Amino acid sequence: MTTLRDILGAGGGVLYMLQRGASVADAAMLMEDHNVGIVAVLDGQKLVGVVSERDIVRRVVRLRRDPVSTTLAEVMTTSLVVAHEDEDYRAALRKLDQANIRHLPVVRGDLIVSMLSIRDLIRVDMERLGEEIKYLHAYLHQVPPELASASRAK
Repeated sequence: MTTLRDILGAGGGVLYMLQRGASVADAAMLMEDHNVGIVAVLDGQKLVGVVSERDIVRRVVRLRRDPVSTTLAEVMTTSLVVAHEDEDYRAALRKLDQANIRHLPVVRGDLIVSMLSIRDLIRVDMERLGEEIKYLHAYLHQVPPELASASRAK
């Protein structure tokens, strides 16, 4: 079973955070600077929401609000879907699908430890499925998996 902790330990997931009083402009610049689509919003150390590119478009740009004077607290998504770091990555994929979201805060107790994207989880799934295909191919052709990998590399 591949857990979210395993993915995070392998370098998956990134986390950018701002306090709830920061401006939408601050969040947009942070997202642009780091090429991410979401920022975790904190009140001290506690996760209280997230602001995504979609939130900015729908709750700021569309309503013609000033991103410099609008705080994250005014526009953040507060009904969060989160995952615990010991959850299986497939359960996390299901959560993303069921909630129709692209980013999943990963928590340890009350603390946010990372943010995983659907892309992060699909990469893991593709690698896992590739391994399964390799072993099934070897089984069907009665070739040891080590030789199957070597013959495919040629």
